[in-house]
Amino acid sequence: MEAVRPLEDRAAELESFGPLDGARLGAVPTIAPEQVQSVVDDVARVQPFWAQLPLGDRARYMRRAGQAIIDQLDHLAELLTREQGKPRNESYVMELVPTIDALRWLAEAGPGIVEDERIPLPIFIKHKRARFTYEPLGVVGVIAPWNYPWSIPFGDVAAALMAGNGVVIKPASLTPLIGQKIQEVFERAGLPEGLVRTIHGGGAVGQALVESSAAKIFFTGSLEIGRSVGEECARRMKGSVLELGGKDAMIVCSDANLPNAISGCLWGGFANAGQTCSGIERVYVLRDVAERFIGGVVEGARRLRVGDPMDWSTEIGPMVSRAQFEAVRDLVDDAVANGATLHSGGPLDVAAHPHARFYAPAVVTGVTHDMRLMREEIFGPVVPIVTVGSEDEAITLANDSEFGLGASVWTMNRAKGERMARRVEAGMVWVNDHTFSHGACSCSWGGVKSSGLGRSHSKFGLYECVNIKLVTWEPSRTRDFWWHPYDESLGKAMRASAKLLYGRDADKPRALREGAVPLLRLGGKSLRDVLRR
Repeated sequence: MEAVRPLEDRAAELESFGPLDGARLGAVPTIAPEQVQSVVDDVARVQPFWAQLPLGDRARYMRRAGQAIIDQLDHLAELLTREQGKPRNESYVMELVPTIDALRWLAEAGPGIVEDERIPLPIFIKHKRARFTYEPLGVVGVIAPWNYPWSIPFGDVAAALMAGNGVVIKPASLTPLIGQKIQEVFERAGLPEGLVRTIHGGGAVGQALVESSAAKIFFTGSLEIGRSVGEECARRMKGSVLELGGKDAMIVCSDANLPNAISGCLWGGFANAGQTCSGIERVYVLRDVAERFIGGVVEGARRLRVGDPMDWSTEIGPMVSRAQFEAVRDLVDDAVANGATLHSGGPLDVAAHPHARFYAPAVVTGVTHDMRLMREEIFGPVVPIVTVGSEDEAITLANDSEFGLGASVWTMNRAKGERMARRVEAGMVWVNDHTFSHGACSCSWGGVKSSGLGRSHSKFGLYECVNIKLVTWEPSRTRDFWWHPYDESLGKAMRASAKLLYGRDADKPRALREGAVPLLRLGGKSLRDVLRR
């Protein structure tokens, strides 16, 4: 959530400027914080109609939304690239196409996940019936980040809708135009007008959404703001899903496929100019392959093409803002001043684009865990590499962070890779890859420690969007045997039942002898109740 806008600007427009040339791309109307609750109320009036639709009908709307994206795919890709600064190819690969697939997955798998689920019951109450029902929460709020301003909020919005909710989305103020397009896609798909509403403004507007009657808040952003969001939701006894960034580690074992690990490091560390919550921000490489690995990463980083993100060959676009550029430069300069070595990259002036803030892919060695570069989230195209003597040391260092979003282990030994993955403190661990599963909605997304709470995507993301209610049915032909009045036969019958149903086989004959009479009396008591009717 950004700084509060001046009072005189709150009813004005929020302008969007491209990070490449500073050109004005467009504007959206803002609202005042005190207007947010009325927007939530408006969505709440529409949501019950949507919630009554059969799951199959909701699924059809998800498919139609996917087609609505396809119908304007090139336009959305261009807007994403111009407004956020990511290379054109990444707009397709990392944002748009994954959301089309997510809508298809929600349409195919969603009904089976949130339809009523029958629950098996213990043998002594088999005559009853129980089921879980997955009821919509009502209206949920989604507060979006600027680094993936389409795919991150879109996934949350789509899951909430599939579960029967209405949504109020608050895009980041650096990327309001693409955020507004999320609402427009669902409107194009024919969803009820007003079911998805977008609000724009500064941090006070986001805060007002958190404090509103929205039943749950999905927030992606900084640890500091996310913690305050969680606290405000807790005060109001409502839930929140918080994705608060990471400091992802990459562990390169001696038996890794080095060319593949080098390529994976370059993409995982530098895609989206490193402005990725699950980007590789720490590398621990075993000593016997360290020289070859570091050399390959440095050489590859120098080859990555920096420039206009609309050029199909560009691999690193401009930083999203001057503030983000300065934050990255400050962290690298601090590390170098404290003894680290910068092998490639750094601030880069591109004559054709004097307005843009480019940071060429940087590879840093000689770093230690007391440096800010290794403890704070970089959120830029910087890969610090540490040489380690053993896999145990690598895991220990990987876990030495307050964050725990994702991590990767690189080895040709699958069993070893999976054993190491279990020891790494993270919400996701990829073996011989990094980050890719965000593009697969069937896979869960979320972290541990200070990386956040809850999960998005997958069946667990859908469960975040519902109230899980237990509903039972009793035929009412008999009175439950454990009801009043109590007598000695109840306790003895239950003692015998425990041994007969769950005890050792050797003890069952005696339990049957001792419990036969109490069990018969208990049965007779229930039958008498039936006969009296």
